[in-house]
Amino acid sequence: MGPQVVSLVVLVLIFAAGTTLPVNLGVLGFVAAFGVGTLAVGMSTEDIIAGFPGDLFLTLVGVTYLFGIAERNGTVDLLVGAAVRSVRGRAALVPWIFFAVAALLMSIGALFAVAIVAPLALGCARRYGIDPLLMGMLVVHGALGGAFAPTSVYGSFVNGVVGGAGLPGDPVVLALAPLLFNIAAGAVVFALRGGRRLVRLRVEDDAGPRAQRVRLDQVLTGAAVLVLALGTVLFDLDVGFLALTLSVVLVLVSPAARTGAVERISWSTVLLIGGVLTYVGVLERAGTVDYVSRAVAGMGMPLVAALLLCLIGGIASAFASSVAILGVLIPLSVPFLAQGEIGAVGMVAALAVAATVVDVSPFSTNGALVLANAADDAREALYRRMLAYSGAVVLLGPALAWAVLVVPGLL
Repeated sequence: MGPQVVSLVVLVLIFAAGTTLPVNLGVLGFVAAFGVGTLAVGMSTEDIIAGFPGDLFLTLVGVTYLFGIAERNGTVDLLVGAAVRSVRGRAALVPWIFFAVAALLMSIGALFAVAIVAPLALGCARRYGIDPLLMGMLVVHGALGGAFAPTSVYGSFVNGVVGGAGLPGDPVVLALAPLLFNIAAGAVVFALRGGRRLVRLRVEDDAGPRAQRVRLDQVLTGAAVLVLALGTVLFDLDVGFLALTLSVVLVLVSPAARTGAVERISWSTVLLIGGVLTYVGVLERAGTVDYVSRAVAGMGMPLVAALLLCLIGGIASAFASSVAILGVLIPLSVPFLAQGEIGAVGMVAALAVAATVVDVSPFSTNGALVLANAADDAREALYRRMLAYSGAVVLLGPALAWAVLVVPGLL
């Protein structure tokens, strides 16, 4: 058994273990990188460590630290509360306000926008009498809609992989395709889960969170978020370094930012991404990437191969971290795209949609966050409905992304 086959078998095993056992997938990735790298590929420890994604590590730590500060000092609650009050009694707009807030937070680097928005959104669902499935799914679809903006973690990662491989890329298409797909999905949920009733429903203006006195540290934090967005978009500054710099400034000028923010950094996700991408480095060194790509391309049916890649990404991501799936799926697809038989821009966008739109699953991080914030007496029923909805999305989402973005051959 060659190193390519060994590395693929181990890849399947660690994903199976990571989704069924209480072990961080990143830890399994590091162990697999060490075991396969040294025993099957003949790599040195230094070569294995060289595959660690230091730039992405910096980005994740920086942005989650900054938003940890924003969450601790109440800036995020203040912004979301203002957004809810802005509907002025129009209940039908409440889910879309949270959709927009989640999309905005995700687009500027808040990797865990759902974790920030879901508790408030589900609370408003109970207050306004909105179906929790409708509210929760619009929060998730909103976050996924903003997930591939150039300033987001997903967007910067995918654009970096495509650019590094010398493939034609289009950050605008990559940003807009998931946004439009998730707006469409949100519209379907809205229509089927009581949205038409909400159009006729009006609530008192003071039903939402009441206005709060804005403190200086909250103004400074809001300004820091704005600087992060403008600095990365207009001046191409590194997201991680800029976020850490702004975080240090906030810590120095605001005593409230000095406690609890570091604990808000999601070290488990940092570990997850670091371990999985380190193992991807071993896969590339073993020649597994070329091996898989040749096998797919050898089918002689490029469109079928592209569909298979989208379906594999969607199904796997429904039961595991979409970040981890993308970390494996995009590198595995790059040599296949380099052959030029399938439009690279459309295929990358389709993979992005396929691997993330299924995050509505209750087994994914975002879906689990929605389920966890539901009322105790409604959680079991919500779980069953989320399971049915996510099953439909898993079956249809990747196939629709392939049909719209790959089959026409326009991108």
